[in-house]
Amino acid sequence: MASYNTSELKKGLKLQIEGDPFLLLECNFVKPGKGQALYKCRLKNLLRGTVIDRTWKSGDSVDAADVEEIDAQFLYKQMDNYCFMDNKSYEQYELTKDQMDDAWKYVKEGMECSMMLFNGRPISISPPNHVVLKVDYCEPAIRGNTATNLTKPVKLETGAEIICPAFINIGDLLKIDTRTGEYIERAKE
Repeated sequence: MASYNTSELKKGLKLQIEGDPFLLLECNFVKPGKGQALYKCRLKNLLRGTVIDRTWKSGDSVDAADVEEIDAQFLYKQMDNYCFMDNKSYEQYELTKDQMDDAWKYVKEGMECSMMLFNGRPISISPPNHVVLKVDYCEPAIRGNTATNLTKPVKLETGAEIICPAFINIGDLLKIDTRTGEYIERAKE
């Protein structure tokens, strides 16, 4: 198994601690006046989503996680399971709604996503940064409310609800930022 020396630690690395994959969120080098240098790190568990703090001495080694990212296409939703297909090997993977986190709000059939695998098992999915989704339901716009920055809740074709300007109507196509869940603009067909 590959490993990193503590001097190689930097934000974004994927490490394996006690059998679980972790994403390195933050790493600070600390040199006390006396003794060995320390690396104080903040890590996010990729399976559970919890965040922990760890400290390593300089010269220690940390195992690299067996994590790979693949391009996958969203095929369909069945109950609370989402089915994806690897674009290269055509192998199919299923993720639960819990594993999807908030990504379920932005995926629709045929969409290309980035899937993270740990030891060959899917653990998370990342939709594209910007997606275009159709408005399924919203309250009708009131004439004359286009000059102010009034907002209203809107239900999208995936079942997600977001806040949009008051001039949005049913059937409009909206460009959404999947990282923040915010409305960007109306999209053209």
